Amino acid sequence: MAFRITAGLIVRASLSAVICAAAAGCAGPADSDGQAPSAQPAAVTASPWTRLNQEITALAPDVSLLVARVSPAGVCTPADQVAAAAARPLGSMFKLFVLGALARRIASGQVTWNQQLTVTRALKSRLDGAEGSLQFVPAGTRVSVRQAATKMISISDNTAADLLIHLVGQAALESQVRRWSGHAALDVPFLTTRQVILLKTTRYPALADKYLRLDPRQRAAFLASTVDRLPLAGPVLWPEPRDIDTIEWFASPDDLCRAFAGLRQLAARPALAPIRSILSLSNGGIGLSRQWHTIWYKNGYEPGVLTEGYLATNSTGRTYVVVTMLASPAAPLNNGAAADWLTDFARAAFQTISQQQ
Repeated sequence: MAFRITAGLIVRASLSAVICAAAAGCAGPADSDGQAPSAQPAAVTASPWTRLNQEITALAPDVSLLVARVSPAGVCTPADQVAAAAARPLGSMFKLFVLGALARRIASGQVTWNQQLTVTRALKSRLDGAEGSLQFVPAGTRVSVRQAATKMISISDNTAADLLIHLVGQAALESQVRRWSGHAALDVPFLTTRQVILLKTTRYPALADKYLRLDPRQRAAFLASTVDRLPLAGPVLWPEPRDIDTIEWFASPDDLCRAFAGLRQLAARPALAPIRSILSLSNGGIGLSRQWHTIWYKNGYEPGVLTEGYLATNSTGRTYVVVTMLASPAAPLNNGAAADWLTDFARAAFQTISQQQ
């Protein structure tokens, strides 16, 4: 489905007509009885991306997207893009960078998949809320690195992410971001989920403003001395966008394609093979056909932020990445409706690019 913002509401529109625009003919959208009309000749011969992009850019004030083929060497070649080099807030898609930093620590022998981590009160975070999240286990519970990484990606477990951020350390995280991102300076210091939540819920906006007034080189010390010592008030999701352009994690669709491609190359190493299953546990409900035998997925959201990213490999061995990013600094998005649209866009994009190449 596609959506448009009309008078502040996101309204459904037909996506099938968009996909068919460049085809010689295809079945139109279902009628009111759920039956598809007979095939009709295409009215236009324009690129199928044109109207898709028009639809998606109506979803939010700030929109970026990339549809790209990934070469065996890990190079992303765009087939479609809108502001693909622009940095946007990531939400939980930052966890791809954490997984990359973890993989390099494992490859170097400094960390093992079976290494045990301890959940402490100081490392517990909130907001993920999914069944099985480490936020609900007693302090002192031990989990393996692999279990934490699996939860971090598959159910977007924030406590698991913070455990791994503390394990790999700031230097490794910032180094990993520099490998894949052209906007690495925006992620210094690399925030934990707990820090973001505290900055956006505790004495907001006074604490957040104090943090933002600091020179970036002073912020890590402020986080350690002040923010990390604060208690979490409980499971809270603020209703409106709060500092999404300044207190978040940031990357562009180009950066995220490099992250997916880089993880694919890392997963080819025998010692790092678990990356494949970790990224494959959830496919975001995309519903691709059987010709797609590998589907990796990660998304992210907070009020005013919605991101989705997929890597998929088809039966011919060709790999593609689709990344969509929405940001609305002044008003919340209709996340449920917009997320459905982004999933449908990704499905249509994989179908279109695989037919073109």
